[in-house]
Formats: sequence, C-alpha cells, structure tokens
Amino acid sequence: MKMGIRKPSIKRSLKARTTGKAKRAMKKAVSPGYGKKGSGWVKNPKKAAYNKIYNKTSFSFWDLFK
Repeated sequence: MKMGIRKPSIKRSLKARTTGKAKRAMKKAVSPGYGKKGSGWVKNPKKAAYNKIYNKTSFSFWDLFK
C-alpha cells in the first residue's frame, strides 16, 4: 500500500480531464445506477475498502500547493 506522496503523471492527468468527462456523461445517460454514491461497496467491497484507505494515506504532489 502506498503511503505519502504520489508521483505525478502529466499524461494520466490530461487523459482524466479530457476523455473521462465524455465517457462518464455517456455512461450516466445509459445506466441509471452509474456513478451513484456508495455503489462501489455493493459492486466490489474489497476494492472499495482498499481505495478508501489509499486515498486517506496518500496525497498528490499538487495538494502541496493548495
């Protein structure tokens, strides 16, 4: 499990800001349950628990400037 600062990736950051928004809008229009809060715990509880701990113990390089 990663703890502390995460290494930034410009390529991934740019991809998340561009293609992800269109994909999410499309999926939300097609599937009524997509993107609802707490649905990760129902779908895959092991992954949801890992992600919750990961997001609490690590932080982005860009968070240092906030």
